[in-house]
Amino acid sequence: MSKNICTADLSGKVIAITGAGGVLCSHFARVVARAGGKVALLDRNEQRSRDFAEEIRREGGVAEAFYCDVMDRQSCTDAAEKIEKSLGGCDILINGAGGNHPSATTDKEYFEVGDIDLEAKSFFSLTEDALRRVLELNYLGTIIPTQVFARQMIGKSGCSILNISSMNAYRPLTKIPAYSGAKAAVSNLTQWLAVYFSRVGIRVNAIAPGFFSTAQNSTLLWNADGSPTERSKKILAATPMSRFGDCDELDGALFFLLDEHASGFVTGVILPVDGGFSAYSGV
Repeated sequence: MSKNICTADLSGKVIAITGAGGVLCSHFARVVARAGGKVALLDRNEQRSRDFAEEIRREGGVAEAFYCDVMDRQSCTDAAEKIEKSLGGCDILINGAGGNHPSATTDKEYFEVGDIDLEAKSFFSLTEDALRRVLELNYLGTIIPTQVFARQMIGKSGCSILNISSMNAYRPLTKIPAYSGAKAAVSNLTQWLAVYFSRVGIRVNAIAPGFFSTAQNSTLLWNADGSPTERSKKILAATPMSRFGDCDELDGALFFLLDEHASGFVTGVILPVDGGFSAYSGV
C-alpha cells in the first residue's frame, strides 16, 4: 500500500495509462485506482500489465489490461475502442511509455582524442536506428496516444492529460543524448498541447521525476555489495536532499495535477519531483 496519505476523488473517471507494465506507471495505476478511478493499463507486455491489473482488482479496484504499442496508431486506436466498450470513454490519459536504450548511450561522459578509433561507443558511433528508437518511443509515443485518446475527451468536463518528462529535460545528463533530447521534446509538447486544448477544457501537464531507486535501474545505481555506483554518487551529490526518491513521493504531484478541483486552473506545467536536483547549481 502507498504510504502517502495524499489523495483525490477520481470516482468514475476512466484513466488510461501507457507504459503501465513499468515500475512508475504500475504504481500510478494502483494509486489512481485507490482514488476511485477505473484504470486501463496499456503496455506491449500484456501479461505484465494483466498481473498488475489483477493486483488492483484484489485490492477492490477497477482495472483491466490491454495490449498497446504507443508507436502504432492502429494499436492505440484498437485499445481505445476496447476501453470505451469495457470501461467507458477516456477522461484522463497518463502518457507513461518511454525509456532509454543502451544502443543510444555513450560509454564515456567526455570525448577524448582517439576515442573514434576505439571500440567504445562514442557520440560518433551512435546509429540512426538507435537514436530513432529512443526519440520515437518517448516523443511519438506521447503524441500518438494523445491523438487517439483526446478524441474521447472532447465535449466532457474534468478531462486531463499527464505526460511524464524527466530531469533530463532541464539539463541533459551525460551519456544519454537521445533520451535527454526526447524528454525535452515531451516538456515542450506538454506546453504546446496545453495551449492547443485550452478552449475545450482539456488540461495538459507533466511530472518530471528526479532520481528514484527501483528494481529497473538498481544495477545502474548500486554495486553488488550494496554500495552506490560512481554515477549514484554524482546524482546524490547534485541532489540537495541527498537521497533517491520513493515512488510514493510522486503521489501528491500526481493527484494534484489530475484533480480538477485542486488544479482546475493549472495547465502547461512541468512539475519537478526531484529533491531539489533541478534547483541546485553545484556550488
